[in-house]
Amino acid sequence: MGATATLSEAGLVAEPGQETSCSVTIRNAGQVVDQFAIDVVGDASGWATAEPATVNLLPGETGTVTVRFAPPRSSDVPAGTIPFGVRVFSSEDPAGSVVEEGTVEVGAFTDVTAEIVPAKVEASSKANFEVAVDNRGNRPVAVELSPLDPEDELDFELERNRVDLAPGRAAFIRLRARPRKRFLRGQPIRHRFQVFVAAEGAEPLKTEGTMVQRQRLPKWLLPALAALLALLLAIVTLWFTVLRPAVKSAAREAAQEQNQEIVKAAQDAGAGADQAKKNADQAKQNSEQAMKAVGLTPPGDGAGPAAAPANPAGPSRAANAADGTPTDFRVAADAKIDSNVNRFAEFPYTLPDPNKTLVVTDLILQNPRGDTGTLRLLRDSGGTKSVLLEVGLSNFRDLDHHWLQAWRFQPGEKIVLAVSCQNPGDRGRCTPSVSFSGRVE
Repeated sequence: MGATATLSEAGLVAEPGQETSCSVTIRNAGQVVDQFAIDVVGDASGWATAEPATVNLLPGETGTVTVRFAPPRSSDVPAGTIPFGVRVFSSEDPAGSVVEEGTVEVGAFTDVTAEIVPAKVEASSKANFEVAVDNRGNRPVAVELSPLDPEDELDFELERNRVDLAPGRAAFIRLRARPRKRFLRGQPIRHRFQVFVAAEGAEPLKTEGTMVQRQRLPKWLLPALAALLALLLAIVTLWFTVLRPAVKSAAREAAQEQNQEIVKAAQDAGAGADQAKKNADQAKQNSEQAMKAVGLTPPGDGAGPAAAPANPAGPSRAANAADGTPTDFRVAADAKIDSNVNRFAEFPYTLPDPNKTLVVTDLILQNPRGDTGTLRLLRDSGGTKSVLLEVGLSNFRDLDHHWLQAWRFQPGEKIVLAVSCQNPGDRGRCTPSVSFSGRVE
């Protein structure tokens, strides 16, 4: 047997920031001279010491060691009963080492701090602050907050007026201040206010903040309007004094030049018509002479030219018949929110007549609710899908497309509207739509 140990007091009381102690009597129960190491184990080991840390004892001899406990004034050491053990370790007979147990009752203390962050905010209509409350004590506390404007010129909106804080924890409570009177122009006005923080077992705290109220009109607005008005006046003056006369003069000269060209063209056309008439008369005379030379009688003056046969087929089909039947339709989506941007909900459209060809010339993309995500238009040809158009929903509300080369969907092919919805949770599902115009052939 190596050693025995006896505590002078098993239950101790210690206040944070102060010191208490007890003694341990150690007896060498072995048959040889032994050295014993003394230390404290358990939650109190960080702020407990043994003096001396080692003792040398002859067989049957006893020694006394003082154990001191000094809990710090910190939230790291909670108030309440903390068990500990004094371990006596024998160097000659480790198996004969012993541990004597006891408790330390740590007293409670309250230490609450508060601060308004930021301390000053400049705004015209409302200012947002946060009240930072920190529990630096070693016990839970309930804290109540109440804002006050000594000049009664501000209205306050406090996120919550009570908060429970564990030791070593902090809370940030949002506070919004609104001035009761506002002004369009003028010098800034400083509004000082306080927030009182009351905690159980502690004196009420007062922290201060400032809202600097600015004019509602931006300072740059009036100079910008004056500069814009001056620019408009300069443009109007330039138009009436320089540009308008120059435009009128240039238009007059262009009209005179065009008139001269028209008169010249008319004269040239008249001369050409006279020459063509002369050539026609000469050709007629030559024809009559040739018919007489072979014994034929030229047609008389009363016989008119043979009438051209009418076209029994009428105008061409390209001119009369339309290139198919006009059609228009709309495909709407109702896609649920999906965090995977590569997963799409599909909404197909199939032409009612499977033997017809659909020709799309115009389409309108609509996103009236401003959804967020991706929209695709696909061609589904027997299960093989190809992307025709892809746009981000957040890039448009209404978007028109007019094709010079129309989209043609052969019989059996489908138009598929695919949507990947990434709306915030409070926005709900995505509901874009596409309106198509074209014809059916």
